[in-house]
Amino acid sequence: MSFLTGPMNHRLEGHKDLTKHGEVLKTIDPDNVWIPLGYGSSVFTPLVQVGDEVKVGTKIAERNDAFYLPIFSSVSGTVTAIEKFMNGTMAQVDHLKIQNDHKGTKVRAFEEFDYEKASREELLDFVKNSGMQGLGGAGFPTYVKYNNLEANVDYFIINAVECEPYLTSDYKNIEENMDLLKVGTLAFYKLSNAKEGWIAIKEDKHEQIAALEEAFKDTPIEIKKVPDLYPMGWERTLVYQLTKKRYDKLPIEAGCIVNNASTAIALGDALVNGMPITHKYVTVSGDALKEPKNVHVPIGTKVREIIDACGGYQEGTEEVFLIAGGPMMGKTIPNDEFVVAAPCNGLTVLKSGPVEEVNCLRCGRCTETCPSGLQPVTIQMYQARNDEEALNKLSVMDCIECGMCTWVCPSKITVTENVRRAKNFLRLRQAKEAKK
Repeated sequence: MSFLTGPMNHRLEGHKDLTKHGEVLKTIDPDNVWIPLGYGSSVFTPLVQVGDEVKVGTKIAERNDAFYLPIFSSVSGTVTAIEKFMNGTMAQVDHLKIQNDHKGTKVRAFEEFDYEKASREELLDFVKNSGMQGLGGAGFPTYVKYNNLEANVDYFIINAVECEPYLTSDYKNIEENMDLLKVGTLAFYKLSNAKEGWIAIKEDKHEQIAALEEAFKDTPIEIKKVPDLYPMGWERTLVYQLTKKRYDKLPIEAGCIVNNASTAIALGDALVNGMPITHKYVTVSGDALKEPKNVHVPIGTKVREIIDACGGYQEGTEEVFLIAGGPMMGKTIPNDEFVVAAPCNGLTVLKSGPVEEVNCLRCGRCTETCPSGLQPVTIQMYQARNDEEALNKLSVMDCIECGMCTWVCPSKITVTENVRRAKNFLRLRQAKEAKK
């Protein structure tokens, strides 16, 4: 960590009023969905074949490498193909194509389960087999966080901060599913064996704070207000804000377990209704979109169909930045032919325009605001030289690609992208060494 660090956060214009108060669009019912059979480094094995009939909630594939994670059909209909194309991380992966019969026939994937009477081991098994995963963007199997816990877990935290500009999908999900949030949160709290349970939310969300305090008033869960700063929703920043503890790799090192609010709602839905993760709340917003709004769509819906349902692109906008996620940590995708996967919580559509980049002024703003305590401009310099030794000493892999260094740069340099290149350079070198 650099000794030049400053506040390590920044107040950003949120643009959340574009979607925060509007109704969620729930009428998108595509003729076909394409369920991704890969996300990040994970690969899923299909459990169905072309020609098979499926229902909403049918288990259709599972990951079975170092971790287990099942995925389920989001529509009822017929499996028609396996097609390879780009997903929301710009990787070419297989997608299971399902022709929607538009009947929405559901099958209860899980039997009724009383988490209060169940043992911890039974509850952990339910979380694993119900396919709970990080719905804040990570997509990591949730049960893994609760494996082999030591007895000294101090704090269980539900992350309802949603600090990315434009995004309000978690907010709307909580607003519409408070009862399921309560069930899922209390079940996770039991699983954690933590001494205290908290829901963290930005202090400016006054109405939702009041609703949460009312919903959880007779429970051991406390509502914790945090500053309206970016990146307050990042686990390291949030854990430090609430506990004043820092850690090396995982929150459990600081005695904490953190789950996203939407993941807790999904667990509540599985426990109460026997339903797995089949649909997703997604914020579709930005200045290049005609009608910004939140949508609730089947997983596997093409982004093009969602954009069309939101009025399409602004007239006169020849080029746009289409970002899978928020504008800070999301990834710019070259077309709208990818689909919504379970971890996707936003689509940001921004106008494209010329950016006048000038030489670095050596102002140090990127270092002062980096939440990981890195030196982005120095990393950028050694990235240009492909200096592997220097980049390793600068802890490049600790970068979370939050976009802060680019955001604050007065020279308009794409610092984050240059740090990302440095990370990719080191990954390639490591892979090359591993093959020797």
